[in-house]
Amino acid sequence: MNLHVIVVGNEKGGSGKSTTVMHLAVALLRSGKRVAVADLDARQGTITRYFENRRRYVVEDELNLPMPELLTLKPEDGGGDEEGIEALLQGVIQDLAERHDVLIMDTPGSDTALSRIAHSFADTLVTPINDSFIDLDVLARINAKTMTIQSPSHYAELVWQQRMSRAKRFGGNAKATDWIVMRNRMGFTDSKNKREIERLVAELAKRIGFRTVAGFSERVIFRELFHQGLTLMDVAEVHGGGSLSMSHIAARQEVRQLVEALHL
Repeated sequence: MNLHVIVVGNEKGGSGKSTTVMHLAVALLRSGKRVAVADLDARQGTITRYFENRRRYVVEDELNLPMPELLTLKPEDGGGDEEGIEALLQGVIQDLAERHDVLIMDTPGSDTALSRIAHSFADTLVTPINDSFIDLDVLARINAKTMTIQSPSHYAELVWQQRMSRAKRFGGNAKATDWIVMRNRMGFTDSKNKREIERLVAELAKRIGFRTVAGFSERVIFRELFHQGLTLMDVAEVHGGGSLSMSHIAARQEVRQLVEALHL
């Protein structure tokens, strides 16, 4: 099976998961990949609404923008129990593998059985975190006095458990999940906090097995595009190349760097 499964996960809300999913999906579509997106957060439904906005904008303005196949999955679709959910995801992946190259799963900012089990199917796990100690707490407990790592946190434990589940499911042929921690909203200026976070993330990466990439800076443009269902990869085509500001160009390069970091 050649379908590459990307899970975008983080149990903390507001870290930029849906923005990441949207930009990855469109960037990969524009590179020629056949892409499907699965919304595993039906209650919030952010990525579903994002693509609904895109579909409406395409129709109203008679545009020809790339669209992925979109699925919305709920725990009850698999009967609600873990065995049924695992079978559901296996079936979805097998079906999509016949006509797609990449599946991107958008997960909720909370611990659900559907999200947990989805992590065990990830060939690549992308975890966006804002560059702050609040977000770092998702990955590790930090001693505030000594600024040292006390222990991995609940989400890091979840990832470890699902890596073990993946190994059991696929046996000796299982390829380990490539875990990428994506540091969003990093400040443009140097600061003590930024240096401390960078040091702790680097130490934690060695300890629990992930690699880091620079994510998306704090740019208003990312939020403005939601209501039109657009991404930075669409702006020049929709509004013309002259509409690109230096901020657009820099942000678009951030998206390209993320795609390259996936090593697809």
